[in-house]
Amino acid sequence: MNKEEIKNLLEAVKDNKINIEQALEKLEDLPFKDLGFAMIDNHRELRVGYPEVIYCEGKTVEQVQEIVKFMITKDSNILGTRATQEMYNAVKEICEDAKYNKLGRTITIKKKEQDLTDSYIAIVAAGTSDLPVVEEAVETARILGNRVEQITDVGVAGIHRLFSKLDIIRGAKVVIVIAGMEGALASVVGGLVDKPVIAVPTSVGYGANFGGISALLSMLNSCASGVSVVNIDNGFGAAYSASIINKL
Repeated sequence: MNKEEIKNLLEAVKDNKINIEQALEKLEDLPFKDLGFAMIDNHRELRVGYPEVIYCEGKTVEQVQEIVKFMITKDSNILGTRATQEMYNAVKEICEDAKYNKLGRTITIKKKEQDLTDSYIAIVAAGTSDLPVVEEAVETARILGNRVEQITDVGVAGIHRLFSKLDIIRGAKVVIVIAGMEGALASVVGGLVDKPVIAVPTSVGYGANFGGISALLSMLNSCASGVSVVNIDNGFGAAYSASIINKL
């Protein structure tokens, strides 16, 4: 539950629209629900503005299904990251509204509609091989209520492609830049915009890329002052932070 929903619940009790027992029933799972193998943080949206997100990797199909089964009773939008097709199939059995982004490996369930932000997040990617991370970021940003502009395959090997999209990038409130190989795109974009840039190194690249470490180090050493960096392949983390910035 978020602050607005708590406020509405208290107002309903005050106006005798529901009784105290009914209100307690809605609040009984705060601050968390212990499922035995997981403790669902039902207080998180109230504390930080967004509900808990399910990191599916490392969990069993049954565990993911049980977590979702409980979370859908709370009427909050649900996001699962790093989910397999098998996990999605199990979730679909209990919730017809579930959607799966195969490339981004995300499960999303919209339990309530929300107005998208007037401002937008620009998600800029160097190459087509970075699209799995892009899709994770896009799905995260959208389920958190943000407008998104997606610009892909504009890496430094053909920098003229980036320049053709500069108006869109500069119009964003915050920019996510996703790149593998040597990760140079983040520095280039950081030197062209007056908005915060969140860089995401990807594990895309040949041997000396070291699974994304070369891109990570390049981004951390960027001479463009407005660039901050998240972990390798962490499209979710970048989009979550970008959402907070976009809604300031």
